[in-house]
Amino acid sequence: MIREEFMEEPTSSSSMNKKSCKERYEQFMEDSWCAHFFLGPNPFMARYVYALIFLVTNLLAWTIRDYGRSALSELQRLRGCYGARYCLGAEGVLRISLGCFLFFFVMFLSTVNTKKVQDWRNSWHSEWWPAKIILWLGFMAIPFFIPSAFIQLYGKLAHFGAGVFLLIQLISVISFITWLNDCCRSEKNEKRCHVQVLVVSILAYMASIVGIILMYVWYAPRPTCSLNILFITLTLALLQLMTFVSMNSKVNAGYLAPGLMGLYIVFLCWSAIRSEPHTEICNKKAEAATSADWLTIASFVIGVLVIVMATFSTGVDSKCFQFKKTEAEAEDDVPYGFGFFHFVFAMGAMYFAMLFVGWNGHQNMQKWTIDVGWASAWVRIVNQWLAALVYMWMLVAPLVWKRRQVEAT
Repeated sequence: MIREEFMEEPTSSSSMNKKSCKERYEQFMEDSWCAHFFLGPNPFMARYVYALIFLVTNLLAWTIRDYGRSALSELQRLRGCYGARYCLGAEGVLRISLGCFLFFFVMFLSTVNTKKVQDWRNSWHSEWWPAKIILWLGFMAIPFFIPSAFIQLYGKLAHFGAGVFLLIQLISVISFITWLNDCCRSEKNEKRCHVQVLVVSILAYMASIVGIILMYVWYAPRPTCSLNILFITLTLALLQLMTFVSMNSKVNAGYLAPGLMGLYIVFLCWSAIRSEPHTEICNKKAEAATSADWLTIASFVIGVLVIVMATFSTGVDSKCFQFKKTEAEAEDDVPYGFGFFHFVFAMGAMYFAMLFVGWNGHQNMQKWTIDVGWASAWVRIVNQWLAALVYMWMLVAPLVWKRRQVEAT
């Protein structure tokens, strides 16, 4: 009896330990971050999936533009193409862009004004991926059955949508820079971050000056390059003007924000000059890029990734576009604006189309090129001027409104 009891006890204890381990494992899985990451609606995971869909769409548009000519015989069967060579190339990019725009615009309409995580639209935004993949594939196919005239009309509307995207991105970047500047100048962080702010500001100004000098060397090698000289000189003037306005005693915005804005406008000037046609004699770097295939391919890959990252980062930054103060966030509030997120991606669909066709729906782009052409260059440079004006207005606007309120009283 004692032996039987001794033999039974370990068995019972073993089963209890196994049961206990199983229960603890299940409890761990329920409470773990991994379980919440993959199970149930997860808006944080969803935004990366949408970015991946957007990246795949960009690559599909590039493939059709550069390597889709061989598929033209198959597309002759489609009612909207009629065997025309414009079904692919620039118009093929517009068709893919239209499908991407329709997908994200439908998602925008179905998720706009979602406030709480209990809302069924949170589940639609964060789950139902098989259904949304089918929806995306359908929207990718539909534009190839649409007549060419309608596609050209969409190409004209895409100019406006791409402009809206650039404006949203511009405000997002400037808002981040001003937020960072205000955070470092706050009473809590001013003494603690003084050295870091000083170092970052000096490095930003030095990088801006070095960038301007290099642009003079690379893109204005002779006095006849008057347009490039004008672009670079205006960039230097805008850098000085922003610093002067920011350091004015009435504004007193510090030197970190104008330093970072200087880097931004130098980058925009460089992008504008790089977008000039490769036949431009003043663009030595563009000529070098055409002679080195690996450099052209690397620039293209980086350009596509920048489009996706810019769209992604702008899409989750809906708070900087709230023009009225809201109450403190509750635990059941959505982490970001779903409708704004999809709206930005819809405008981004128009934006990448303009980059792939050089802002001209009838232009034949070379392989592995992106955002090349005089139209692209002028869009970039106007975006730079607008960025400087918006930044300086954000500094001066509080003084203007305060003065008007004083005069009104």
